[in-house]
Amino acid sequence: MDDRYIGHYDSPLGGITLACDEEGLTGLWFDGQKYFGGEILKGEDFEHPEAGTGAGRKKEAERPPVLEETSRWLDMYFSGREPEFTPPLHLTGSDFRLAVWDLLLQIPYGQTATYKELAARIAGQRGLGTMSAQAVGGAVSHNPVSVIVPCHRVLGTDGSLTGYAGGIDKKISLLTLEKAVYYNFPVNSVPALPPLTRS
Repeated sequence: MDDRYIGHYDSPLGGITLACDEEGLTGLWFDGQKYFGGEILKGEDFEHPEAGTGAGRKKEAERPPVLEETSRWLDMYFSGREPEFTPPLHLTGSDFRLAVWDLLLQIPYGQTATYKELAARIAGQRGLGTMSAQAVGGAVSHNPVSVIVPCHRVLGTDGSLTGYAGGIDKKISLLTLEKAVYYNFPVNSVPALPPLTRS
């Protein structure tokens, strides 16, 4: 079994749990979000990221470079700047989910796409006439690397703020931080994020 590492990051929106293996970042979740840990942390027995001793788990003190890079990325992101790099990623899932997650990585900072638009892109890639936006939504909702793989940039077909495993409040905050323009919700009406404080 590959070594797995679990870390924690304190963001202005709450705690974030990080997971990686020797190849790259495998997970990034807001603590307590829907689908927290997914298949990656399945079988782990801990109430917060620093507890427990799952098989193959390395302690936080042995924090690998990928978790340091991820923390630097998050520092930059939550300070309101677009990060100029992406930490190494090691996403695992079905071919369909991987294709959807790859499309998420192509949505530029500060911009949005709809589930319908993503479904049309996947259909085109696969030589299909159509693709279910709901199927795409299912893959988006199970994205294991929130924020960096920007599932928060996906909107309902009508431009509405639908679904986000971390909660709609976090989705609004992330889009506001990026100064994203989206259809049915004026970004400038949302309060600013609290300043990032790091110890």
